[in-house]
Amino acid sequence: MLYLHGQGGNLGDTVDALARLHAAGLNVLAFDYRGYGESQFAQPSEAHWRQDAEWALEYLTGTRHIDAGTIVLDGTGLGANLALEVAARHPELAGVVLDSPLVAPMNAIFNDPRARMVPAHLLIRDRYDLDAAAEALRVPLSWFERAVQPGNGSSQEEPAAFRRVAAHKMLVWMNPSEGADKQYEDALSRWLDELAAR
Repeated sequence: MLYLHGQGGNLGDTVDALARLHAAGLNVLAFDYRGYGESQFAQPSEAHWRQDAEWALEYLTGTRHIDAGTIVLDGTGLGANLALEVAARHPELAGVVLDSPLVAPMNAIFNDPRARMVPAHLLIRDRYDLDAAAEALRVPLSWFERAVQPGNGSSQEEPAAFRRVAAHKMLVWMNPSEGADKQYEDALSRWLDELAAR
């Protein structure tokens, strides 16, 4: 499994997530993007993240000689958006796991009142377009979302990007009050077993 962490923190903040994958019996490659942790400094961007993920994938297939058909991408938060983008470009992969991808990550910038003082939409090229990547995806997908807490007036429904995926897919709603780690491990193990049986 190639693990892509989210936008907050660095690889040191992913110990719990990596422990869950280890508990599921997986071999995992995880790394920091340039500009994160102890890696080489570079301004974080969608292009840099994608390039770093492609290099990690190339390391696994080209240097370690691991068959791409046995590699699963796994991403959390903005790393899930990246995992979906990369998996959409590589139909030879075994599958992709998304843990709470961000629906419109750039809105935090574009909706900031200060963004109106400059042409933010022209200056910032990052988009992390979930819908486009979802439509292009051709490998099996496992999508994890946190269940909506009762009483807040919202209802759980499939994310719009999930509905766009034509490949084999599974959506798992995790209830934070009922041991999310165990729910994650059980659902991931079931999905991996199905993947192996295909």
